[in-house]
Amino acid sequence: LHGVDILMPTTAADTRPELFANIPTADIARTLNQLTLPCMYLASEIVPHMTARKSGVIINVASDAGKTATPGESVIGAAKAAIIMFTRTLAIEAKRSGIRVNVLTPSLVHGTGSTERITSDGFSAKLFAKAAQQAHLGVPESEDLAALAVFLASPEARRLTGQAISINGGISAA
Repeated sequence: LHGVDILMPTTAADTRPELFANIPTADIARTLNQLTLPCMYLASEIVPHMTARKSGVIINVASDAGKTATPGESVIGAAKAAIIMFTRTLAIEAKRSGIRVNVLTPSLVHGTGSTERITSDGFSAKLFAKAAQQAHLGVPESEDLAALAVFLASPEARRLTGQAISINGGISAA
């Protein structure tokens, strides 16, 4: 823990977009816990060490669902919005200690297990088929996120903190 320079937690839940009226009550807390708490717990362990060293980079991963309301993403969007707000607030707190904190907010990402799962069938398949049509610059691939993460972790991004950056090929302007 003492030598962690870059922290990039990601989360996934075993849920798919669904209209709120169809989500069992018991699934709400489970989804919020699976999607939101891991990045907070990891930051809680790492930030004190980064603070002591006066440097560090945290790059959280959320979703455009946390920035733009979309049918079927009420609970997922709430969880991702929590990550975005956590990131922005932590950035304000940690900047005095030389720690930069940003969040990537993709929509679809080709070639990932999450995208394959949510686009396989049902309501979420229809939702994301429409979203993919709006990605006039192309649906991002994992390499696109990796390249941006490398930039954010590099000295070239030394003045960027508290940013929620959408990588979505033009699906939205969130």
